[in-house]
Amino acid sequence: MTTDLYCVMGHPVSHSRSPWIHARFAELTGQHLHYEKREIPLTHFDASVQAFIREGGLGCNITVPFKFEAAKIATHTSERGLLAQASNILTFRDGQILGDNTDGIGLVIDIERNAGLPLRGLRLLLIGAGGAAAGVLGPMLQAGPAHISVANRTLHKATELVARHLPLATQQKTELVAHTLHGLGDPFDVVINATATSLSGAAVPVAARVLKPGALAYDMMYGPGAQGFMDWARAHGAVPRDGLGMLVEQAAEAFLIWRGVRPPSAQVLAELHKVIQG
Repeated sequence: MTTDLYCVMGHPVSHSRSPWIHARFAELTGQHLHYEKREIPLTHFDASVQAFIREGGLGCNITVPFKFEAAKIATHTSERGLLAQASNILTFRDGQILGDNTDGIGLVIDIERNAGLPLRGLRLLLIGAGGAAAGVLGPMLQAGPAHISVANRTLHKATELVARHLPLATQQKTELVAHTLHGLGDPFDVVINATATSLSGAAVPVAARVLKPGALAYDMMYGPGAQGFMDWARAHGAVPRDGLGMLVEQAAEAFLIWRGVRPPSAQVLAELHKVIQG
């Protein structure tokens, strides 16, 4: 029986739990596949994708810092991928490269279903305007919050991201504004860190005044890298959560696209927590 080949590509990827997640999805759904990590040189993304296709690869997840590059090499892109202009999933079929972005729906499912916090009517802060932020802003808007602020070190990047999403924000009746990291006013119900600060061990890029008492403070990173942000959130009266649930939920959406089967993501997330806790 043929075993289909998939992978995650990024730099770095040594920390990635994606191979374990997809192996468990395959086991629970009776699918035959092999999923591996591929650490890609920063200047060789396109060549690495083409090499993977020649090996018979059928699809790959894309992580930092290649999500914008993945969107550019796609020959066809989903509506949500076009809005994000960043792809975290590529599918290789009939000589075509199909781009999509499942990050945002994974984030929203993790917050609303797994953390039990409906986003409708809330005030949200999205920190960052890179590929991670671009991938989640559309689905965040579709969840119907009252307000989203996008804060970034350079204002023009936040402004560009906001401008691209303004038609959707208007449709959803959500106030959507761009800020610098130090130009934020009233505190927020949910604060989402979509920057690379956790990967680099840098300080939290915003002041604690952005947190309402009891706010959900969510780092899209997971594992030891997210610990600094979570400790900061807890010390300032917020409820910390890392991106492990988002990782599992976006992977479940990718698995559905690739295999046509929706895996039991809640079960796999519970099992993964136990694996990590030892």
